[in-house]
Formats: sequence, structure tokens, C-alpha cells
Amino acid sequence: MDFNMKKLASDAGIFFTRAVQFTEEKFGQAEKTELDAHFENLLARADSTKNWTEKILRQTEVLLQPNPSARVEEFLYEKLDRKVPSRVTNGELLAQYMSEAANELGPETPYGKTLLKVGETEKRLGAAERDFIHSASINFLTPLRNFLEGDWRTISKERRILQNRRLDLDASKARLKKAKAAEAKAACEGDAVPDFQETRPRNYILSASASALWSDEVDKAEQELRVAQTEFDRQAEVTRLLLEGISSTHVNHLRCLQEFVESQATYYAQCYRHMLDLQKQLGRFPGTFVGNTEPASSPLSGASLATAAATIPVVPTVAGMPPTEAAISLDDVAPPASGTRKARVLYDYEAADSSELALLADELITVYSLPGMDPDWLIGERGNRKGKVPVTYLELLS
Repeated sequence: MDFNMKKLASDAGIFFTRAVQFTEEKFGQAEKTELDAHFENLLARADSTKNWTEKILRQTEVLLQPNPSARVEEFLYEKLDRKVPSRVTNGELLAQYMSEAANELGPETPYGKTLLKVGETEKRLGAAERDFIHSASINFLTPLRNFLEGDWRTISKERRILQNRRLDLDASKARLKKAKAAEAKAACEGDAVPDFQETRPRNYILSASASALWSDEVDKAEQELRVAQTEFDRQAEVTRLLLEGISSTHVNHLRCLQEFVESQATYYAQCYRHMLDLQKQLGRFPGTFVGNTEPASSPLSGASLATAAATIPVVPTVAGMPPTEAAISLDDVAPPASGTRKARVLYDYEAADSSELALLADELITVYSLPGMDPDWLIGERGNRKGKVPVTYLELLS
């Protein structure tokens, strides 16, 4: 108990000394040891990294989960070290509603069949979104969160220790300065020639004794200053090494950011592929699925419409090619003398009709464009086979 009381009294004394030094610095009544410019730059970069990491982390969480109540729930589960329950995505919930509506309204009707097709695509979109959220959480959010909850807490702790060591150092400097001033004053008083005829000669003796006491105080203050300087230098080096580690943190975050971009690109590519397949199932192709922005012409009567339909020749068209070229077989089209390129197939592609070329992922084909073609399509050749291919499924190599 006695030891604990002594330690408590010692800690209280240290805390009081630091508080006095800190207050005097704020009022400009005490000198403050300044850190070098490089160290200050390291501190500023660390603070900036921490602040922006927090903002990026919070906004990414909003992107992945827009519902604030769901985010709070997930946060509580993580703090309690419990597994976050699986949550149905909005796409999957929409798919469920569409499927139930189709079954109730009639799955054999055109509307019911379309509801089932769209619902199945929405289910796939929801599954792709779930995979993207899972991948982004592991490969991007977790490293950012680990930095804030691990490395940054260690840096903050060492910075607080460094601040305390600096206060102790400056307090030791102030104590030594005061002791030297008192010693000099006592020495001046001791140098005076004593008058042994005076009635109180003990003043000279007391002055000499005070000079000796202040000399001991100066020695003690110098020793405390050396210890404080050593501890400050050691702590400054530890903190400097941690702050220089921010460069490694940036490299790690860069790698995580690249993985996040890859996950996001994969997610959007899957969504595009699913929607493209849905358009094909519904009979709408990329080259024709556009809104009509032209002003409507004057309506025709029923007889005029029938006459016009009977007199206009019907020319079969191919998506992505102008009517004049679509009427020509692709086998009759020769590749241009220049302008052909090699391309790598990114995803499997199933041809919608005989004018398109089926693709397999990672295979190499020769592609080129014809005048007037839709920019979203190219002509692809593989051996003796030729057909239209979508640009979004290709990676042009040369």
C-alpha cells in the first residue's frame, strides 16, 4: 500500500509538472523544443493519410450499403465479434416479387413470361452485387479499417508519449535555468566581505550554505536534463520510424485500390452481360434499343397505312450494320487490306443468330470494321468462320 501511494504521488507530481509546462507554453511564458522540419512533414502526412482514409472508408461503406440502418447493424455485429447475417440484395428481392407476380398473373401469358425472364436476370444481378460487396469488403475495406484500428492507434500512442517526453524535457530545461539563476544570485551574495563586528554575522554563513545548496540543485537538474534528453531522443526515433512506415501503408492501400477497381469492373461487366442476354431474350438488340427522339409525323389512316406497308419493300437487317450492307452475306465481304487487328475474348458469348460469331473466353480472333457499322460491333474471323462480335467482349491487342 505504501508503494502504491508513493507511485501515485510521483505520477501526480509528473502530471502537475507537465500541466504547468503546457500551460506556460500556451501563454508564451516558457520555451518549447521544436521538432525538425522533416519530422513535422512526416506528422502532417500521417494526419492527412488518416483523415482521408476515414473519409474514403465511410463513403465506400455508403456505396456498398446505402441503407444507414443496415450499416449500423453490421457495425454492431462486428464490434460484438459476431457473424453478420446474410442480407437479401435489392435485386434479389425484386426478382422474388417478379416471380411471385408472374405465378399469380399467369406464367404462360406474355407479361408473365417476361416477368419471369426479367426476374431471373435481376436475381443474377443481385448475386453479382453480393459477390462484389463481399470482395470489396475483404480486399479494400478491411485493410483500410485495419490501418485505422491498428497502425494508426500505435502511431497515436507513440505520439502522445513523445509529447509527454518533450514536456518533461522542457520542464527540465526550465528547472535547470532557474537553478542556475538562483545559484548565481547566491554566489554574488556569498562574495561579499562579511562584517564580523555586526551583531548578526550568521547571514554570511547562511548565504554560503545557500550557495552550496543551489550548486547541488544545479547538479541534480543537469542530471535530470540528461535523462530527459535521452528519453526524448529515443522516443523521437521510435515515432519517426512509425511515421516513415506510412509510405508502406500507401503502397498497401494502392494495391487494395487496384483490387477494388478490378472487382468493380468485373461486377459491371457481369451486369452488362446479364442485361445483354436479357435484351436478346426479349428480342431487343444493342443496335436497335434506343429511344425515338424524332418528332412524330402526322398519323396515317388505316387504309393509307395498309397501302404503304404493301408498297415498301422488306429488307432483312442485321443488328449493328446498315441495311444496304446487311442484305449482303458476310461470307461475301472481304476484309480490308489494312485495319485488321487481333483481339482477345474476355467472356463467353453465345451468338443470337447466324450473322453473329460465338466466342469463347481467352481465344484470339481477327477483327475489323466496315463503313457504316455500329461502333458497338466489329466483324470477327476465326478460321473459316466469320460473324459480328460485340466490342465489349473484346480486348484489342494490336
